[in-house]
Amino acid sequence: MGLFILRRLGVMLLTALCLTFIVFFLTNLYPNLEKLAKTQGNQRMSDAAVVSWLTSRGYRSEVDPAFIDAAIKGDVSNEEFNAAVDGFDFRLFRNYGEWLGVIPGYVIEGNDGEVRARCANHGTPDEETATFCGIIQGNWGFSSVFKNDVGTIISTRLGLTGKLMFWVMVLMVPSALIVGVLAGMREGSRLDRSLSTFSIASTATPEYVSGVIFITLLASSAGVKWFKGTATSAADNATFENFFLPVLTISLYGMGYIARMTRASMTEVMTAQYIRTARLKGVSFRNIVVKHALRNALIAPFTVIMLQFPWLLNGVVIVETLFNYKGFGWTLVQAAGNNDIDLLLACSVVAVFVVLVTQLISDIGYVFLNPRIRIA
Repeated sequence: MGLFILRRLGVMLLTALCLTFIVFFLTNLYPNLEKLAKTQGNQRMSDAAVVSWLTSRGYRSEVDPAFIDAAIKGDVSNEEFNAAVDGFDFRLFRNYGEWLGVIPGYVIEGNDGEVRARCANHGTPDEETATFCGIIQGNWGFSSVFKNDVGTIISTRLGLTGKLMFWVMVLMVPSALIVGVLAGMREGSRLDRSLSTFSIASTATPEYVSGVIFITLLASSAGVKWFKGTATSAADNATFENFFLPVLTISLYGMGYIARMTRASMTEVMTAQYIRTARLKGVSFRNIVVKHALRNALIAPFTVIMLQFPWLLNGVVIVETLFNYKGFGWTLVQAAGNNDIDLLLACSVVAVFVVLVTQLISDIGYVFLNPRIRIA
């Protein structure tokens, strides 16, 4: 088991590096960097001024200052300037290493004469400026939208989403298992057909549809106003009135899938030879289900349940935006919509970490639950 876990951790590390580099590459494409420069500087910045701004802050390889000054003054045509700066910028790899914290952070004297350092608190280096300052050292960057440290933002928002996920799992998992077990105990019965229809309907209805329906029927003047149509206040004080609808919206979609998997697994177990033997020996139906069938029937749903965590992390993007619940999903939308590169990269790291860890737990749990599995 120890060797299996070590191998999986090695694969997880390699996968995380590949995925984070892909996200880093996409977020650091020139159109995104140009938008960042104009957002932080001036929307009327020329192409030469944009390159100067990016070069002074370590986003691009250094360009001859005299050439940039000539381009800003208009002595160089746009065609000549674009031909000189276009092409793949190999500083991307160095930037990725600096972001990880395995390469020393840059110290650059900009075209404006100001010296800037990646690891300096306010951009200007001093004698206490660190050499390495990436995510390995706990430095996640600075949010250009929220004007705050990215690590602080992520920890706060992820905590709010964690609270939402907890109550979703509390509602979704037991309900789905009960529905799946009841449907699978007697295949083809009226109860089975009814619960299967409910499961398929819930899975076929996406969150943005069910959420709007719930808000219209249960939280607006057009229906019964039992709940609040927004969950903004739930971040500070979660109550049944302001928190139940987003929990129900997410739970209902995942519930159907888990129930269907549980039903299929339960149906297969109930037709197994040892179950038939137990019936022939006169064991009561209740004992057959509880003592013999249930444990084996829950092996497949366990894997599905663990894989719900990555899905929940993505599913909350829609629900948190719909109900204005300012958690991780809402923050991801804000970062993507406002080109907040550091915050967007941090969100991607969290998402990759959650996916890989839950998959590892799923594999380990599957080995323990299924005695027929042996690790080579």
